[in-house]
Formats: sequence, structure tokens, C-alpha cells
Amino acid sequence: MIEVRPYDKLGHASHGWLDARHHFSFANYYDPTRMNWGALRVWNDDIIAPGTGFGMHPHENMEIITYVREGAITHQDSLGNKGRTVAGDVQVMSAGTGIRHSEHNLEDVATRLFQIWILPNRAGHAPSWGTRSFPKDDRAGKFITLASGYQNDGDALPIHTEARVLGATLTKNETIEYHLEGSKNSMVLSAYL
Repeated sequence: MIEVRPYDKLGHASHGWLDARHHFSFANYYDPTRMNWGALRVWNDDIIAPGTGFGMHPHENMEIITYVREGAITHQDSLGNKGRTVAGDVQVMSAGTGIRHSEHNLEDVATRLFQIWILPNRAGHAPSWGTRSFPKDDRAGKFITLASGYQNDGDALPIHTEARVLGATLTKNETIEYHLEGSKNSMVLSAYL
């Protein structure tokens, strides 16, 4: 089944410093028909104003993948990790048994990102965080695995779930195909840059 959902039909929340679009029920946006897609629980398209962000807050038992589309995001957590992820790159936080973190836009321009939450394959993994650069030239016209719960997926950041998050850079009117294995749930999101 293919469902096309225009950007302006997604759940929406505007907090001044944060303008968010929700593909699934999240925070104050509730749609009982859009709770998740298999293990995929959250896919938010967030715009974070310069000099603002999410203060220190907790998570547990969730795989949180952040793909930065424009600008940059600076992460800090209770494990002592700190890092800056720039446009075109990805970070993964496995919340596991519990982690506190903050995400701030310390840039002079708005940061736009996808935040994706996927349920782990089981509760109780050790928490972790990582970021990786994925040069745009490597993605030109083909899919690159950014995060994966499968062995032998190259330089993909590891996640504790049976899922893959892919990225590609396409020129106007260019298309590519991805062949799904078996009949597993999948979600394809078109990014508009």
C-alpha cells in the first residue's frame, strides 16, 4: 500500500523555537490511526531556531536516529559524550537502560533535521551514542546505509533493532530503486531539500 501524505497534512506543533511536523502521534499531536509503523514509532521533521534546543531530558529503551538536513546539532549526554553533527550526517543514540541528553542548535542559522525513533529488539541494552560523517559524493544517485541493526552493513551506525535507515542524494528528476527483502514493513520518506 502506498500512501502519500503532503507535508502540510502532517501533525504540526509550533513552539516558537521549534517547528515540528509529526508523521505519527507525538507529544500533543494525537491520531489513533497513526501511532507507529511496525517498530517505527516516531518520524519528526524538526526546524530548530538558532541558539535554542532541547535541554537535558531522559530516554530509555528507544533507538533514536537523527539525520541533520540543514545546519548542525550539538549533543551532550550523561555518559560524557559530546559532539556536533552537521548537515548530511547522522547521529544515533541507543537509550537502552536510560540516558539523559540535550540537543542544541548552537549555529547562527536554523537547523532542520529528521528525528526517527525505532523500538529496540528488547529492553535493557547498554546506552550509547555515536555520530558519523557520510560524504554527499558517496550517496550521489545511490542508497547508503546510515544506521542498521544488521551485521555487515559497512560503516552504518549500529542500532538494536531489525531495521535499516538509508540515505541518498538525488538530482532533480533522478530516481533510484531499493528492493525490499521479504514482506517486512517499510516506510519511504521523500526529503525535499
